[in-house]
Amino acid sequence: MRRRLVPPLGVVLVLLVPLASARGVLAPPTVQSLAEDVAALAAPDMEGRRSGTPGGDRAARRIAEWLAAAGLRPGGAHGTYFQPFVIERAARLGTATALEILSPAPRRLEVGRDFAPHGGSPSGEVAGEVVFAGHGGTGTYGSRDDWAGVDVHGKIVLVLDGPSDGGRVTRLEKLIAAKWRGAAALLLVGDTLPSLDATAAGVGLVSATISRETAATFAPGMRARLRVDLGYEERRGVNVVGILPGTDPALAAEAVVVGAHYDHLGSEDGVVHPGADDNASGTAVVVGLARAFASAGGAPRTLVFALFGGEELGLLGSGHYVRQPAVALAQSVAMLNFDMVGRLRDDRLIVQGADSGGGLVEVLEAAARGGVTLDVRGSPYGPSDHTRFYEAGVPAVLFTTGGHHDYHRPTDTADRIDAPGMARVAAIALRTLERLAGGARPAYVRAAPARRPSAPDGVAGGAFLGVVVDPRRAGDGLALSATLPGSAAARVGLRSGDVLLRVDGVAVESLEALRREVLTKKPGERVAILYLRDEETHEVTATLGVRP
Repeated sequence: MRRRLVPPLGVVLVLLVPLASARGVLAPPTVQSLAEDVAALAAPDMEGRRSGTPGGDRAARRIAEWLAAAGLRPGGAHGTYFQPFVIERAARLGTATALEILSPAPRRLEVGRDFAPHGGSPSGEVAGEVVFAGHGGTGTYGSRDDWAGVDVHGKIVLVLDGPSDGGRVTRLEKLIAAKWRGAAALLLVGDTLPSLDATAAGVGLVSATISRETAATFAPGMRARLRVDLGYEERRGVNVVGILPGTDPALAAEAVVVGAHYDHLGSEDGVVHPGADDNASGTAVVVGLARAFASAGGAPRTLVFALFGGEELGLLGSGHYVRQPAVALAQSVAMLNFDMVGRLRDDRLIVQGADSGGGLVEVLEAAARGGVTLDVRGSPYGPSDHTRFYEAGVPAVLFTTGGHHDYHRPTDTADRIDAPGMARVAAIALRTLERLAGGARPAYVRAAPARRPSAPDGVAGGAFLGVVVDPRRAGDGLALSATLPGSAAARVGLRSGDVLLRVDGVAVESLEALRREVLTKKPGERVAILYLRDEETHEVTATLGVRP
């Protein structure tokens, strides 16, 4: 379902008139306040706001200060605004890690200079003869068979990084080939020594990367001992949650959740990604709505304002919230999600998820003012935080002004934000929230995933696999954080923790590579997917769906 709700010309000026509430004046966020909040969150000192980093924590503290100043009650753990969650269990180097040449000339190599263990390697010790297997190609995907005639069983195999005879062979594929042929360990020769995080995927084979300078000293028939000693620690992110208690005794036990993710990509290759539109813009709107309703004295129902961490890492923060909600989900009547609302174009605001609850279309129709056309789409499925709520039985709606060429690039900066457009979006959101906070409760509706194109513009309606990827692991396969319900990926059983290796024979070591490959396809086409699960490879054939 897709509708366009166009306001009458006579109500365009309504934005200039504050809305009245039962307890005070309910005024939309101003252009200035929205612009200032986006600028603060996209500033250099926020370092791109990646969850689990100092910049991400700094952003969370700033948001908590804003909610506290507005007068909201803490909705997090131990009387704070912070709701912590685990991002990952990360490997840490132990003191026993070592690589030694046993013969012909014994010597000990230096970790961090001569070699580095892989983060996905099991801890353990292997000693044996070192044998060379070229680039580790297996004769597939355009590579030559570098293993032919080489006995690697029970030995430490040395392979070169990079392609084999022009055929791309990834690190994981080299490891898989070595394990399948019975090698005891693998040493990968590379130009640089990778971090533990960059090599976190494993296949159950002891492994490390050695420098080219070190490899040049290896001689045929030599023996070596590799000892990998890894410990593990939890990395944590936080949601920021503030609560505005309801004012109507008959409705105050129920809540409307108003959310946006505040995290972004952080720094990649030394370049900060500010994430002004994605998603400082949505965060600013949610904070602005919190201030507006708090200043007006609240609403009949309780309002929960939740700023999620870990969205870019796979909807982690919102997933944690629905497991430990500030107000029970059975009492949560709806969720409004704001993701990338800072680039209003052609006066069109996309609202996705109208079919998730009975009466939502009417609520949106009543809110459609200010010269903005609402492009209302029925399907609630999509790669943003509202999906977690919808999966948990809560009607959920996404507000977005759509994608653009600065998405996930360093050029997503505050100076490119349309603050007046954001203010118009915020005014529509305020009217929507006002009605949900005091009107009839929307009845949850289980909607079928979209099967037909929902837009004629070539973005929505294109081929769709339906995976949420963990960007921290790019370059070493694509680790999945989630699959979207009803998507092609979900239908073939892909799940969180799987690592995509190839799609139709093409190595996918970055999200951009996966996007490029899927964009060459059409909905309904079948693609072969090679992936890693529990240290073993699997292959399935998926029929691509339609981008919602």
